[in-house]
Amino acid sequence: MKHVLVVGSLNMDLVVDVDRLPQTGETILGSRYWNSLGGKGANQSYAAGRAGAEVCMLGSVGRDSHGALLLKKLQEANVQADMIRFDEERPTATAFVLRETSGANSIIVISGANQGCTPEYLEQHENCFKWADCLLCQLEIPLESVCSAVHKAKSLGKFVILNPAPACTNLPDSLFRLVDVITPNETELFLLTGKTICTLAEIVDSAHSLIAKGVKNVVVTLGARGALLVQKDRTIHIPGYIVNCIDTTGAGDCFNGVLASELSAGVALEQAVHIANAAASLSVTRSGALQSMPSKHEIEQWLRMGVEQKEG
Repeated sequence: MKHVLVVGSLNMDLVVDVDRLPQTGETILGSRYWNSLGGKGANQSYAAGRAGAEVCMLGSVGRDSHGALLLKKLQEANVQADMIRFDEERPTATAFVLRETSGANSIIVISGANQGCTPEYLEQHENCFKWADCLLCQLEIPLESVCSAVHKAKSLGKFVILNPAPACTNLPDSLFRLVDVITPNETELFLLTGKTICTLAEIVDSAHSLIAKGVKNVVVTLGARGALLVQKDRTIHIPGYIVNCIDTTGAGDCFNGVLASELSAGVALEQAVHIANAAASLSVTRSGALQSMPSKHEIEQWLRMGVEQKEG
């Protein structure tokens, strides 16, 4: 079994169901709300663990019930969570999720204890970086910590996946040169490059601008349209699945966690993207973020039965 290190965020989500997202200045009525465990780091750790990888997570939670619940849930997916730090001053991060009946969502994150995932804290756990085959990072923790984690991993010869979410416009060029696979969605790709991305050809052109900065592989997630693998000398479109979409919250995290699991196990990149795409399509047929992540058995079953469900 191969090893995945996830450095990232842990949140408690407050999810509100609405018929549609409000316009600026508009008040609308929601139908219900509930708490859901999440955070991109926690979601991706959980997804990778459920998909069969051995996972260690580094991050920070508050000394509160939300933090305790997150650690307990991660351990249920065989994620090593004992090195996650407790912040004595800040509460566990909170995400406010507005979820449309169509499954689309809009999210606001209050960082809280995620700010405690510092370069100094990461330096204390160099053994986790040595243990890992693959590092997976996102951008819900301080950017300096992401850069520190990536530099540490590459100095040790590790494979690095960067999920540039939430969208960020100020990533240093030096970071791109250290990334083996970057996984933006269409919005994130636009913010990273500033280029128009209405068509697949324009998405490919934008992806090549990241390759020009030193990224080795760009995997653009396209929602219902699947994913696009862009490399220097080839482009492959992995089509989406026709599904009954209930909730897209966490779908990107599912994709990234499963991608890391497959790549750490030595699966070729194109096949790993194919498997991650299938897992993400399965996750949107379920409600919630972390709890929507499928098991390895469920992903394999979905792949066997999903041939006739693919679009185009």
